[in-house]
Amino acid sequence: MRILLASNAQYFPAHGGGERSNRMLLEALAARGHTCLVVTRSGRGVQTEEDASTLRFVLGGVGVVAATGPQNFRAFFVAQAHEFRPDVIITSTDDPAQVLLGAALEIEHARTIFLARATIALPFGPDAAFASEEKTSVLRNVDGIVGVSEYVTSYIRKHSQTDAVHVPIALAEPGPYPRLGRFDNEFVTLANPCAVKGISILVGLARARPDIAFAGVPTWGTTAEDLALMQAEPNITILPKVDRIEDLLRRTRVLLMPSLWAEARSRMVVEAMLAGVPVMASNLGGLPEAKMHVPYLLPVRPVEGYSQKLNEQMVPVANVPVQDIGPWNDALGRLINDRAHWEELADLSHRTAVHYAETTTVEPFEQWLQSVKRKTRVAPNSERDALPRLSPQRLKLLELKLRKSDARGNALPYGAGDPARIRLFCFPHAGGGASFFRAWRQTSKAQVEIVPVQYPGHDTRRGEPLAQSMSELVAGLAESLRLALPGKVAFFGHSMGALVAFELARLLQGEKSAGPWPIIVSGARAPVFRLNYLPPPDPEPRELLDQVKLLGGLPTEAPIDQAAIDALLPVLDADTRLYRRYVYEPGTVLNTPIVAIGGESDPNVSQEHLERWGEVTTKNVEVRQFAGGHFFLRDDDQALLRFLIDSILEMNAQQL
Repeated sequence: MRILLASNAQYFPAHGGGERSNRMLLEALAARGHTCLVVTRSGRGVQTEEDASTLRFVLGGVGVVAATGPQNFRAFFVAQAHEFRPDVIITSTDDPAQVLLGAALEIEHARTIFLARATIALPFGPDAAFASEEKTSVLRNVDGIVGVSEYVTSYIRKHSQTDAVHVPIALAEPGPYPRLGRFDNEFVTLANPCAVKGISILVGLARARPDIAFAGVPTWGTTAEDLALMQAEPNITILPKVDRIEDLLRRTRVLLMPSLWAEARSRMVVEAMLAGVPVMASNLGGLPEAKMHVPYLLPVRPVEGYSQKLNEQMVPVANVPVQDIGPWNDALGRLINDRAHWEELADLSHRTAVHYAETTTVEPFEQWLQSVKRKTRVAPNSERDALPRLSPQRLKLLELKLRKSDARGNALPYGAGDPARIRLFCFPHAGGGASFFRAWRQTSKAQVEIVPVQYPGHDTRRGEPLAQSMSELVAGLAESLRLALPGKVAFFGHSMGALVAFELARLLQGEKSAGPWPIIVSGARAPVFRLNYLPPPDPEPRELLDQVKLLGGLPTEAPIDQAAIDALLPVLDADTRLYRRYVYEPGTVLNTPIVAIGGESDPNVSQEHLERWGEVTTKNVEVRQFAGGHFFLRDDDQALLRFLIDSILEMNAQQL
């Protein structure tokens, strides 16, 4: 694809998390073979063309065209877009006035995508600084919207009645990720100290703890008044902004992120955790997602709206209530005074963030872009304008048809793989998504390709209804996957995913379609234990969470914040209800071998439960137990993956 990023902020060097994330995203797409160009206002790099008003250079495989003169930037962007002829134009919330978005929508040969990286810059909802129905209407004309977090995605759906998806668009810098955090580092640091970023909490802590050295790093939001506030405190050092965030983190003992507005996600939180620097963050917006269940999430009193004016930094003036620094002072005191606790938190932060960085790729976003590019575009001012005149019933029918037409792309967010290889289709557990298998994709052997499957309503398919029964889920997956199955394939499913794989294989075999060879079922009782089964009553939400946590399906090293619970519960509740109410109906007997695996200490699945999978196939069953409980596959996933691949290769060789 030819991909154009319309950047109304400085692309490089970038001092904001959104700008750095845009750069990482474009460089990752370029590394995947796409031709990428950025049109921006200013930049720095290797100049290849002498032009007083234009600077051109290449950075990380991405072409950059920067307007350096006083020319009309909208016209400059349009001229570059027509010359480049992109398939896709990416815009984002760095363009709140919609200067570039409006221009992009007028370019007929390109799809227009909008990345929502900050809810304050959206023209609707309670987080908006400047609400505008007119700008909201313009935004509804884009071909697709991506939220940087589940918080942002849900916010868009709720407050604009516009669909949005959440796929990773906040990629990490390439590793390695050295541990820069030290208990003896100089400062407790706040980047971009300003009203909405919680400068009042920084100043309050500095006054309460004169024994601690604090630092503030002024960037895009810091005003002269903010600088004066910090200069008045003898234990606050004002540090210069840096091009390399590592230069700041190696001086930081604890990072403060006491944002009083709803952060969309926060790149800097993850960057600090990657460096092994503990982070104290407010519990607003997408910060709980950025923290990934690692303490500390602390309460703040959020901004109470915005004045209809901008400050000297062109940032909306927020109405900031008085803050209670008590919880922040208590948490900071423990981190500063308890070295063992600091080391434990630093290690947990590093391990959690490294796992995120190593398993988060551009592939889901790339696949989503390709699905948007394939869709038939509705012409403006014609069919699109006619939609509000349709009856609710016809609108619902149209929605179902559109969802059905795009089901295949959604069910395989990483693609269907190479039919010349053996492809292992992986079906997640209850509450899980295709992202659970990302690490397997990166480390599997060349002979076997990992192909994660996404259920409706999960991760990249959040906009779709959750399946209400096993038959509904399997029928939908069969329709989505049928065209992707020619060639040699195997199925793997864990827990609920094992029964999904089993029932899907039965359905395909009954249709005389090519089935998997073999089926690998993990952490699941044989279906015969659900013959004439009477489902137990549904548990209460808290009881359900406790059950899942006991099985190892949720983190145990840190409390789970309420925002994460709110995002998880609907999916988990629907999946476990579907799984709980599954009743086995005898019928098609499989003619494929089965590998049944489980954890030796799994309280719900025993050796006998695994052995009886032999009753649902005419072929052999191999049973193997591994050390661990229900989620044993997390303990040594690479050893398990080697076993799975070896089993698949051996059984396919025997079939020949």
